[in-house]
Amino acid sequence: MSADVDTTTRKTCIALALGDAAGIGSELAARVLSDPEVREAAHFIVVGDRRQLDQGATQAGVSVDIDAFNADRSQEDCFVDLGNLDPEGIRVGQASRESGAAALQNFAFALRLCDAGAAAATCFTPFNKYAMRLARPSYVDEIEYVKSVIGAETDGSEFNVLDEIWNARVTSHMPLRQVADSITEERVLASIRLTMETMRGAGHDRPRLAVAALNPHAGDGGNFGSEEEEVIAPAVARAKALQISVEGPIPSDTVYLRAVRGEFDAVVSMYHDQGQIAMKLIGFDRGVTLIGGYPFWIATPAHGTAYDIAGKGIANPNATKRALLMAARLAGTGDGKSPPVAQRQETTAEIIESLRTAA
Repeated sequence: MSADVDTTTRKTCIALALGDAAGIGSELAARVLSDPEVREAAHFIVVGDRRQLDQGATQAGVSVDIDAFNADRSQEDCFVDLGNLDPEGIRVGQASRESGAAALQNFAFALRLCDAGAAAATCFTPFNKYAMRLARPSYVDEIEYVKSVIGAETDGSEFNVLDEIWNARVTSHMPLRQVADSITEERVLASIRLTMETMRGAGHDRPRLAVAALNPHAGDGGNFGSEEEEVIAPAVARAKALQISVEGPIPSDTVYLRAVRGEFDAVVSMYHDQGQIAMKLIGFDRGVTLIGGYPFWIATPAHGTAYDIAGKGIANPNATKRALLMAARLAGTGDGKSPPVAQRQETTAEIIESLRTAA
């Protein structure tokens, strides 16, 4: 077995998928891959079109020292060039089927690297969901796509992580008019349990959870809605019976203030923007989106493609850097990690070659 599978001495390996080429993802990838702290934290298998990364390096004014994958020799860091997108044919700041298709292909390849054991975590620079739907009309979000690619039988969940505060969601990417009908006691309880289990896997022995209310003033005793009394509170009571440290429902206009003050480690929000708005106001350039509930960690910056500043060389890489460092730290603990390559019959090079052939 080649030296590149010696898991006793190797740093954690991260599969990094290049995101939407019309946004700031190429620049962000170049910036973090030229950052000594990031390169020291892990080894990287970067997936995408090399021309896209080179364009990002030009935009950022940096040099990226990472060689193309070579099946004939062991490499700690490498670029798997899928040759799937010429950035010269992409209009900066505009979603397209071509950029969406390439992002999907890059993401799928990175996920399969982890599923096969060649990498311990997947990271990606920002996607544009509209572009991805142009390429794949059935695309809903990353959760649905991860399940379809690796054949997972259970749903994962997105968590926003900002410094020491986590944010979870009972519902996610759906029209706001559907939210109330989608919040059930079982769904709230499942979100509480998954949050607790995921945070434990990330090293929190007994996380303190807060569950946000849905309605103004937590329903005000039923004056502004009944979901708190009929759905959320019973779910919280059941979670407490399972010895989970949890409180709620708590009015959403105060629960995040209390989390920032240190009362809670995580907030379970009822819908997407309830938590996203709060977390981004607290620290837009520091937030990480972490996808848990699968055999390996998936991380990305908690912001989008920023079409308005794409190509200008001014993108802030802080959130992307935090995502990669968090993925390396979490994967290095051995929790939420696929079996290492050393436990399989194939070497990393063989896995990459097999996936390239299939692609």
